[in-house]
Amino acid sequence: MDNVRSLYHNTLKTLYISVGLMVFIISIGTIGYIVIEDYNFIDAVYMTVITIATVGFREVMPLSDGGKIFTVFLIIISLGIFGYVVTSITRLIFEGVLHQSYKEYQVRKKVVKLKDHVIVCGYGRNGYQAVVELISHGEKVVIVEKRDHVVSRILEDPGLLYVQGDAASEEVLEVAQIRKAKALITALPNDADNIFVVLTAREMNPGLKIISRASNFGSDVKLRRAGATNVIMPDRIGGQRMAKLVAQPDVVEFVEYILLQKSNDVQLLEISCSNMATCNIQKTVRELKLRELSGANLIGIKTIDGNYIFNPSPDIEISRKDKLFVLGTPGQLKKFEKVLNDDIN
Repeated sequence: MDNVRSLYHNTLKTLYISVGLMVFIISIGTIGYIVIEDYNFIDAVYMTVITIATVGFREVMPLSDGGKIFTVFLIIISLGIFGYVVTSITRLIFEGVLHQSYKEYQVRKKVVKLKDHVIVCGYGRNGYQAVVELISHGEKVVIVEKRDHVVSRILEDPGLLYVQGDAASEEVLEVAQIRKAKALITALPNDADNIFVVLTAREMNPGLKIISRASNFGSDVKLRRAGATNVIMPDRIGGQRMAKLVAQPDVVEFVEYILLQKSNDVQLLEISCSNMATCNIQKTVRELKLRELSGANLIGIKTIDGNYIFNPSPDIEISRKDKLFVLGTPGQLKKFEKVLNDDIN
C-alpha cells in the first residue's frame, strides 16, 4: 500500500515540479525584461514565452545589449527546463500515467481492507479462468500480475482488484494482504516461479491454502515439498478428460454439469461438521435422517485423517472432525445444514 501511495504521490510531485518550473522560468524572464528593457507586464510575458519556446517571433522592441545578454541567458537555462516540462506533461496526459496511478491508489485502498480473500498469481489462461470461477462463487479475489500489457487488460474491468509486481516478492504479497487471505492460487507458466511463490507464501502464512499449477511431470512433488496444499497439472487433466470423454462421455458430462454449471439447480457442497449440534454427536447417518429431513444426498465423507468414504453406509457415525459432501438444490442444502447443526432435541 505504501508503494502505491508513493507512486501516486510521485506522479503528482512530477506534475507539481513541472508546473512550478514553468512558472519560475516565466517569472524570471518577465521580471528581467521589465527591469532591463522597461517592458510593460504583457510585453514582458510575451517576450519570455517566445524566447523559452524558441518559436522565432520578432522582439516586441529592439533589445539593448543588456537585453540581448539576458535573452541568451534565458534561452540557455530554459532549454532543459522547457524540454523536461513538455515531456512530463505530455507523458501524464497522453500515456494516462496520472489517471492510472490514481486508479491504482484507489484499488489498493480497497485491497488493504480485504479479509478471507483469494490471491491469484498470474492472469494468463488458467489464472483468468480461476478468477472467473471464484467471482461466480462470490469469493473476493486479488490478482497479482507483473506484466504491463496484462495489467492494462485487468484495468479494463473496474471490478477487478490487483497488485502489480512479482508474486514471489514478500513486499508484493504483503500488499495483497496475504496474512489475511484464506487461499492462494499460483498459475504462473513457469514451474520454478510457482515454487518460489509457494515457498514465500507458505513462510508468510503457514495456515494458508495454496493451490499451484504445474506444467512438467515431477514438478508436482517439488511443489508439495515447497508447501503447496494441492497441485494441478492442466495437461494431465486435459488428457484424462479427453480419454474419459471417449470411454465414459455421459459420466464426464454429468459430473461437469454439477461442478461447472452456472445455474443453481443443483450443487455439490462441502459441509463442515465442526458446528454439528451436541444432540447429533455419535449418531449414525441412519439415525440423523439427513436424507429424509432435507432431501439432499450425502455422497461422501472426508475423515480427520484425510481418508475419503464414498457412498457412506447408514451405519457410519459422523463426528465434528468430518467434512461431508452433499448433493442437492440450494434449499435442500440449507435444510441439511439446519438438521445437522441445530439442537432440535
